[in-house]
Amino acid sequence: MRVVIAGGHGKIALLLAPLLTANGHEVAALIRDPEHAADVRATGAEPVLCDLEKAGTDEVADVVKGGDAAVFAAGAGQGSGVDRKYTVDLGGSVRLAETAERTGVRRFLQISTMGAGQPVAPGSDDVWAAYIDAKTKAEDDLRERDLDWTIVRPGRLTDSPGTGLVTLAPAPVGRSEVPRADVAAVLAGLLPAAPAYGLTLELVSGDTPISQAIAHLTD
Repeated sequence: MRVVIAGGHGKIALLLAPLLTANGHEVAALIRDPEHAADVRATGAEPVLCDLEKAGTDEVADVVKGGDAAVFAAGAGQGSGVDRKYTVDLGGSVRLAETAERTGVRRFLQISTMGAGQPVAPGSDDVWAAYIDAKTKAEDDLRERDLDWTIVRPGRLTDSPGTGLVTLAPAPVGRSEVPRADVAAVLAGLLPAAPAYGLTLELVSGDTPISQAIAHLTD
């Protein structure tokens, strides 16, 4: 399977890529900065210079076509303002999804966030409100597309070592945290999981081994 990952130098993507390549998948990781290429190669993935905010339609299509799956793992990141929440977290996802749809890449995994689809708490700052709004609109866009999509909403992300134990289920799961390593492992497990098509799943640390949590999605 050839997997295209947007946000290829992000923390989750750098953890996901070696899991996929270790299982024999070919990974193309989209990056904006050429200096990030060495880090991506170290995971076994192929770095591809492609900025979803700026690249032309044909350029994005050239990267995505011929793939078997796409993963949207990009984000504007900490320190970014309101505008980039919409150009990256929303616009980047829409760009990748519409290109996947147009080029016949049916499998699509979107990393969203817990809190998407819900009203923002009163008193939240403008950047947080924009982030939740952008993620919510990105989810809504994906649900309308003719793709085999799965949306994953992690809780608060940490850099703690993965435990391999999670709670993965449709909302509501309850707010908690989850290591990025476990998010990556869940994404790798969901990629070939047809029962996850068309599901919006919340993800936090829990008591269930990841393989079992994915298998139980059909229960």
